Amino acid sequence: MNIKSRFGLIYAPQVKTHLQAIERRYHSLIRRTIETQLQFEPNVETRNRKPLKRPVELGADWEIRFGPDNRFKVFYSVEQENQQVFILAISIKKGNRLIIGGEEINL
Repeated sequence: MNIKSRFGLIYAPQVKTHLQAIERRYHSLIRRTIETQLQFEPNVETRNRKPLKRPVELGADWEIRFGPDNRFKVFYSVEQENQQVFILAISIKKGNRLIIGGEEINL
């Protein structure tokens, strides 16, 4: 029997600020997606979950895209040994711009 291991989700302190910059009506979608997509096999590539080609300054090495028009991105890293996923940033995409905590960033 193949039982999938459950990963713990650890949110970086700045993620609270990132969420405040996103419309409140999307908060439950974001939370639900993080919980369903990242608690089991967070480091398995899917159509919307990919390893980053180059590490970003946030310390993340994975991203997951979701929501209307894939407008949300969650940047995270996985610590396989301790079964932990570190949620490092939540962004919203507006056109070609990526906004984290109300500020545009370049990746």
